[in-house]
Amino acid sequence: MGNSLRAAALLAVVVLSVLVSLLITSVQQFGATLSTNGTLSDGEQQELASLRRALIYQLNQRRREMIPLLLPDDDGDDDKGGRSSQLDPDSGLDYNLWNEVTLDFGKAHPDRMGCDSLVDMQAVEVLGSGYTKLVVRANLAGGQPVALKLVNEQGIDMSKCLEDFKDPRACRELVSYKLQKEMILMERLRHPNVIKLKGHCAGVQGGGGVEGGRAAVILEQGNPLQMIQLLQSPWEDRFRVCLDLVRLLHFLSRSPLGSVALLDFQPRQFVTVSGQLKLTDLDDASAEETACQTDADCTLQFPHRNFTLSCSARGVCEGLNEKRNIYNAYRFFFTYLLPHQAPPSLTHLVDHIMNTTGELREDINQTLEAFEHILLLYKSGLYLDNLPPSIIRDYTVMRGMGTTGNVEYRCWPSYSLQGCVLSVHSAREAAYICNSHSQCSSFTLTGQKTWTGGCAKSPKAQQKLAHEHEVGETREGQNNADTYNGPTTLRDTCRAIYTEGSNQGNRPPPGLFQEQLWSPGG
Repeated sequence: MGNSLRAAALLAVVVLSVLVSLLITSVQQFGATLSTNGTLSDGEQQELASLRRALIYQLNQRRREMIPLLLPDDDGDDDKGGRSSQLDPDSGLDYNLWNEVTLDFGKAHPDRMGCDSLVDMQAVEVLGSGYTKLVVRANLAGGQPVALKLVNEQGIDMSKCLEDFKDPRACRELVSYKLQKEMILMERLRHPNVIKLKGHCAGVQGGGGVEGGRAAVILEQGNPLQMIQLLQSPWEDRFRVCLDLVRLLHFLSRSPLGSVALLDFQPRQFVTVSGQLKLTDLDDASAEETACQTDADCTLQFPHRNFTLSCSARGVCEGLNEKRNIYNAYRFFFTYLLPHQAPPSLTHLVDHIMNTTGELREDINQTLEAFEHILLLYKSGLYLDNLPPSIIRDYTVMRGMGTTGNVEYRCWPSYSLQGCVLSVHSAREAAYICNSHSQCSSFTLTGQKTWTGGCAKSPKAQQKLAHEHEVGETREGQNNADTYNGPTTLRDTCRAIYTEGSNQGNRPPPGLFQEQLWSPGG
């Protein structure tokens, strides 16, 4: 275990060494570019010197922002102080720290992609663009899908730089600092809910023309978070997004950089990868603590609420970054995704989360504990303990049988647009749902499972009905599907999903699953 940890730490330092060398090279290149002109008039030379000073100032400012992110974690105050002095933002550029790292980046990260990986790539579509960056969905030569982050040549940051300094290559390098900062943060903040860095291409250092030094960050590909679609999805999927977000915020509250705040906290900063929420935009993340003298200096201001936190004895606002993240999660995610159509027996627990996060009454540890408690109850089926066992007695199960005819009805939300497909823990829960709707006459349990391990259920009706809960998904272990005639329920042993149409005949297609049809008994 110790050797693995030391190896992981060494690999992280190697990555950071490559990044800082790119920064140093950029500054040196800019100095050379701006000084190679001997045929200018006195006025033009003065203007060039002024531009050079302004550009170097901007580069140093970017360097100041990034140096704290590059400092290795070390509990030894003496060593940490020594390394800090070597990277003092006010000192000249030097290589002292990075000369200690001699391993080749390629050997340390054999699985990382570089510029060679982008040869013959195929751009598919633009996923998004902003002031600084352009995000493109692409397929590499071997067909592997990735997301590329590039400098947005038509972005506001690039346009302003060209207006100020009139140097396309220098401006591309200056603007690309945000990409380099994100690379550092992705290395320092590795977590299942942070997008995975697959590699980078720093461009041709020292190359001529406008392409010299062009940078690209290679990421795993995700799907942009679509809140409108998410609002129409089953509660189980919406809960997963909120749970993933809380797990991420818990990590950020005690990250290797300290407590990290997401200053641009919007759904557009996130993507989903195989249903898992991941933060993909980190350039506005900050680990800076707010200095204070009194509690009045520690005010969190939001459009409709203000909160005043405590000023600690060491002169910083206690827990401000953590609280900022929690309230933003409440107003951008929990408010819309969490309460609507939560299982009735879990409503009081969901309400507790809404109240405590909306009023900032609990910290991120307590918030995560509340979410994990709901997950435990939901996966285990313990929240169904109050359902009477007799609820399923009126149903007859017909194993390996499906239904014929147009007997399914649509419901919302549903895992299928063509019918009513819901997630349940057991046949008992499915029966409870079916009993609560007069049009429901039977339901089908399948072997398909949701992310919680549940099974899918498809209720049947004597007429079409817009219904909310109709397909079951099992969470525990039932692989065969049954059809139950009678009241419809499904969530005792697993969560299941039924996705077949109503005209599929008596048996499901081979190789998918065995259906279990539940119908009312005689």
